[in-house]
Amino acid sequence: QVQLVESGGGLVQAGGSLRVSCTASTRRISTLSMGWFRQPPGKEREFVAAISWSPTITRYADSVKGRFTISRDNAKNTVYLQMNSLKPEDTAVYYCAASVSLISNKVPDFGSWGQGTQVTVSS
Repeated sequence: QVQLVESGGGLVQAGGSLRVSCTASTRRISTLSMGWFRQPPGKEREFVAAISWSPTITRYADSVKGRFTISRDNAKNTVYLQMNSLKPEDTAVYYCAASVSLISNKVPDFGSWGQGTQVTVSS
């Protein structure tokens, strides 16, 4: 288990950009794959992006491909999600998660979760 804390959410206009961060404590993330999921209002949690621990492999949901970029800074024990060209349908609570799998897009493969950060995109 690793404790994860997200930050950087907020309100942004459509077409704008936002970067959310996830900082881990209690364990180094250098040997963990990390993921971002989101839960829109009234909907189930869905995969957004993931990054492996080594070699660096990334995976994205089709809905965010080309607009979002996941990255990691192992020295800072932090994972980022850069979100560009935001759309109202990107509005959701964004969760960071950690997994011992090489890389995954499935909720059950992630054993540690943050508390989430709200991202709201206005039209």
